[in-house]
Amino acid sequence: MDRLSAVGDPGLRSALSFVRGSEGAVTADALAEHDGIHRNVARGRLERLAAAGLLEPSFSRRRGGPGAGRPAKTYRAAPELAAIEFPAHHYEDLVGLLAEDRTDLHDVGAAFGRRLAKAAGLRQGRSLDELCAGLRRLGFQATHEDGVIVTPTCPLRPLVAARPRIATLDEGMWAGLVGGRASCTVEGCLDPTSPCRIQVLIQSRR
Repeated sequence: MDRLSAVGDPGLRSALSFVRGSEGAVTADALAEHDGIHRNVARGRLERLAAAGLLEPSFSRRRGGPGAGRPAKTYRAAPELAAIEFPAHHYEDLVGLLAEDRTDLHDVGAAFGRRLAKAAGLRQGRSLDELCAGLRRLGFQATHEDGVIVTPTCPLRPLVAARPRIATLDEGMWAGLVGGRASCTVEGCLDPTSPCRIQVLIQSRR
């Protein structure tokens, strides 16, 4: 199954949205409980999404309760370097061409980040917990670790992957998302095996 076919199936699309909206990796049991379906159906959907390259499976040890000690299969969002489109609109190429002659890419990205923050219902003075939760509501999986935002599905990652020269646009977007209180260094956008890691330095208030 390819990525487009996967997101075209309502059940698979719902499963993908659940995984991306979760803070960490999920199990078939968690999906089954959320969608009210049998765990075998949930497992099948997660496996099909993994086969399409949209999820990454792994194993983790269970803690407490039935089955404790046995590894459980978990799934998390896979790094997304290309948008899913039909037909392919090649927007990343168009935007890249338009952006190459601009000198204010950081400002453009910041304006886009503020729009995303508004769409996610984020308030001023947002914390990293609130920011990551807002991104997950928009369908972009994100967590944070000691001031570092970790996301395999950064909103502008496909664009930066296609046009690395305009990474400043992405940096501006993150500054806009955190409310103008942070400076960000984007790393790993071009690594298809890893999530993006965005260092967020919260500025002290006076």
